[in-house]
Amino acid sequence: MARVVVDVMLKPEILDPQGQAIARKLPQMGFTGVTGVRQGKRFELELDGPADEAALEKVHKIAETLLANPVIENFEVRVLGE
Repeated sequence: MARVVVDVMLKPEILDPQGQAIARKLPQMGFTGVTGVRQGKRFELELDGPADEAALEKVHKIAETLLANPVIENFEVRVLGE
């Protein structure tokens, strides 16, 4: 069994209001030195076999059709533990 992670983030040119709100709040809470925050999503998928090329291609297709909106988001697929 393999575990694969899909990280989804807004594209850099897309405004991130939640990230901006966090960045504004940090200094009020005593956390200084952070110049920007981007908010994203993380998905962990458990596969019933190895994380071979075919399995990772399937996960990539899942990510682009269900987990991410490719118009406004980028995603990265990686095997956990590698």
